[in-house]
Amino acid sequence: METKNILAFCFSILLAVTLTAQNYSQRTDIMLQGFNWVSHSNSNGWYNVVQSKAQELGTAQFDMIWLPPPSDAAAPQGYLPRELYNVNSSYGTQQELTSCINALHNNGMKVLADIVINHRVGSTNWADFTNPTWGCWAVTNNDEWGQNGGNPCGNYDTGDNYHAARDLDHTNSTVQSDLTGWMNWLKNTIGFDGWRYDYVRGFNGYYNGLYNDGTNPYFSVGELWDNLDLNNVNAHRQQIVDWIDDTQGKSAAFDFTTKGVLQAAVNNQYWRLSINGGAPGVIGWWPSRAVTFIDNHDTGSTQNYWPFPGGKVMQGYAYILTHPGVPSVFWDHYFDWGLKSAIDQLIAVRKDNGLHSESSLSIKEARWDLYAAEIDGKVAMKIGPGSWSPSGSGWVLRTSGTDYAVWDKAPAGDLTIHFKPSSWNNPTLYFWNASPSGATTSWPGQAMQAEGNGWYAYTLSNTDCSNFIISNNGYPQSPDLYTCNDVWIYEGNWNFSLSSLPNTDHEINTGIAETATLTLEAYPNPMAQQGTLRIHLPKEGDMEANIFNLAGQQMAQLAAATYPAGRHDFQIDTRQWPAGIYLAKVKFNDQYTTMKLIVLP
Repeated sequence: METKNILAFCFSILLAVTLTAQNYSQRTDIMLQGFNWVSHSNSNGWYNVVQSKAQELGTAQFDMIWLPPPSDAAAPQGYLPRELYNVNSSYGTQQELTSCINALHNNGMKVLADIVINHRVGSTNWADFTNPTWGCWAVTNNDEWGQNGGNPCGNYDTGDNYHAARDLDHTNSTVQSDLTGWMNWLKNTIGFDGWRYDYVRGFNGYYNGLYNDGTNPYFSVGELWDNLDLNNVNAHRQQIVDWIDDTQGKSAAFDFTTKGVLQAAVNNQYWRLSINGGAPGVIGWWPSRAVTFIDNHDTGSTQNYWPFPGGKVMQGYAYILTHPGVPSVFWDHYFDWGLKSAIDQLIAVRKDNGLHSESSLSIKEARWDLYAAEIDGKVAMKIGPGSWSPSGSGWVLRTSGTDYAVWDKAPAGDLTIHFKPSSWNNPTLYFWNASPSGATTSWPGQAMQAEGNGWYAYTLSNTDCSNFIISNNGYPQSPDLYTCNDVWIYEGNWNFSLSSLPNTDHEINTGIAETATLTLEAYPNPMAQQGTLRIHLPKEGDMEANIFNLAGQQMAQLAAATYPAGRHDFQIDTRQWPAGIYLAKVKFNDQYTTMKLIVLP
C-alpha cells in the first residue's frame, strides 16, 4: 500500500475501534443470503418459503439472514425501487414479511434488509417520485435524465453513474433525512435489524456511515464489486478497504477479492491464497470488516455472472467457514445443491471452536495442489488434491469431502472402561500415562464400580487416551492395554474389537457401524450441541431409530415409519443432554444396529 493509504488505514482502524468495536470486534456471526435471482417467482411466496425454514436455519446456527429488497419496485427482483414505504412486493405482502421476520427472530436470527438507495425510479415515468415525494433536487446534476429533456437540479454525483434509474443526490439533507426515516421505519415497524447496502460504488461511503449513525443497525455490509486483476490483488482490496475507511469503519464490506482469488486458486493455483504468509483478500488487511462469500444472486443463481467452479464449492466453504471474516452462505448451495449437511458440519466446527472475524491465521502450505492453514491454533484445514494433515498431537478429523478436510482439537473428555468378569469378584483398573494429564495410579489400581447386568466400569476424568491393566485386585490380570475410546471388555477376551462388545446382535463404534444390509453414520462424532445420524437402507422397510443413554433412558425418537431405500438424515439436538456416551439404536425390519455417540459439553 502507498504510505498515505497505510496511514489512512491505520487511522481508520483506531477510529473504528473507538466508534464501533462493540459491533465488529471478534464477531462469531454466520450469515445466509436468503434468496436468489428468481426467488420472487416462487408460487408459494418467498417470505412464506423462508419462514418455513426458520427453525431449520436456527438449528443450523445461522446468526443473520439477508432478505431481498423489501420495497415496491419496477423490476420484480426489487433493485429498481419505486415507492419506498410500500413493502408489498413480488416476494410477498407486508404481513407475510413481518411474519417471516418474527419467525426468524424467534429462532435466534437477525434479519438484514437489502437497501437500494443509490438510485430510484418514478411511479409512472423517470422521476415522479412518490412515497416519499421528491423533486428534481433529489437527482444528481450529471444524471442522464438531463440528456433526455429532464431537469435534474441536485449536486454532482459522489460516485459512479447508474444508467437504469435516477442517481440520488446524497448530499441533499432532505434525501438524507427521508432515507434515514424510512430505514428506521423498516427497523422499528417492519422488524429488520440491519442493512445490506446495494451498489455502494454509486455514492461515497461517508453517507453509509451517516445512515448507520442514524439507524444503529445490528450489522451492515456494502457491495463494492469491481473488476479483479489476479496479478494485482492489492489494488482490488485497497479499493474495498478505502470504501470501509470512507464509512469511518462503521460498515463491513463483501470481500470480493477473496472470492476472486479463491475461485482461481481451486483450479490448481492454491499458491494464490498466500501473499507473504497472509490471506490475499480483505480478510488479510481488515478481517473484522470483511464478509466472505462463495456466490450470491448476481455471481451465481440464474444470472451466473461470475460463478464459483461448481464441483469445488465445498472447498470454498471449507475456506471461508474456518477463516477470519464474517462468512456468508448462499441459499442455493445450502438448500438446492444438496450441500446442507456438509455445510452444517463446517458451521459446527466454527461454532464449537469459537472462531470469529478476527481469528488468527497461520498458513502452513500454499502450493499448486494444496492450501493448508491453522486458525487460532484450534482448527486445521486443507483444500486441494495434495496430501496434508496437521502436525502435533490431539487433532481430530471433524469433517471432510472431495479435496477438503477440517480438523480440530477436541477437549479432553471422560474415558470410561467397561469390564464384564466371568469369575473375578474384585476387578480393579490400573492405568498410567493418561493423556493429556499424564496421570498414573498405583498397583493394583482403582476399584471398578458395578453398573448392572454383571458389568463394572471406571471413568478417567479429562482423559482422551490411556494405558491400562484390569486385574482381580492384582491377580490374575489382563495384558497391557491401550485405548483412546470408551471400551467394553470381557474377561479373557482382551482383544476388545467389535466382536467382544456387550450385545452380540449389535455393533458399537465411534465412526461407522455396518451390517450386511444396514449402514449407520454419525457426524460429527464426538458432537456438541447437534449432529446428524445418517441411515442407509438397502430396500424399503419399517424402521425405528431411537437414542438412549447408558442407563437405558430414551433421549430421542428419530424415526418410526416405513421408509424407502436410500439415505435418510436425522438431526440430533444434544444441547440439553449431559456430556457422555449415548447409543443410537436402529431396527430395520428384523435387523438391529447400534452405534455409540459421544456428546461433548
